[in-house]
Amino acid sequence: MFEHLEIAGLILVKPNRHVDARGWFSESYRADAFAAAGIMDTFVQDNHSRSIGKGTIRGLHFQIPPHAQSKLVRCTQGTILDVAVDIRTGSPTFGQHASCVLSAENGHQLYMPPGFAHGFCTLSEEAEVQYKVSDYYARDAERGLAWNDPQLAIDWSLHGASPILSDKDRNLPRLEDLPAYFTQSQ
Repeated sequence: MFEHLEIAGLILVKPNRHVDARGWFSESYRADAFAAAGIMDTFVQDNHSRSIGKGTIRGLHFQIPPHAQSKLVRCTQGTILDVAVDIRTGSPTFGQHASCVLSAENGHQLYMPPGFAHGFCTLSEEAEVQYKVSDYYARDAERGLAWNDPQLAIDWSLHGASPILSDKDRNLPRLEDLPAYFTQSQ
């Protein structure tokens, strides 16, 4: 099942699970079904991260053209709050975000096209996240957005705890300081 979210381009994917006494089976990606839902990307790289410690935040990250990436994100161990921020200049939802709980248990995935900054926060003590991207990692195209930008007002579900962050993620710019890397039509 494909659920189009309020921000244009974001799709919550809820794969069917076939359950029996042995466990379950699910198709996490099937090109023809994704294309029928409007996801036409060719994914060229799979990434896998492991985070230790509840409240670990990774992001908000993106790559700029000509190496912009769409992403298909899923959590294969534990639980995360996955966040996508619209950074497409001219978009009616510019600066707005959507968040979804992704877990190994629910099997949900979040699809985002280029023009979104992406990040997640671990809601469990350990979490593994796997995601497909439509362009290869390019260090010179790597950018980010401050996870705690007050303009974004993201509730990371920290419940008063201090986040666990990388030095890089502590020092990312705010939305108001980002150049117009993407426009609504991209």
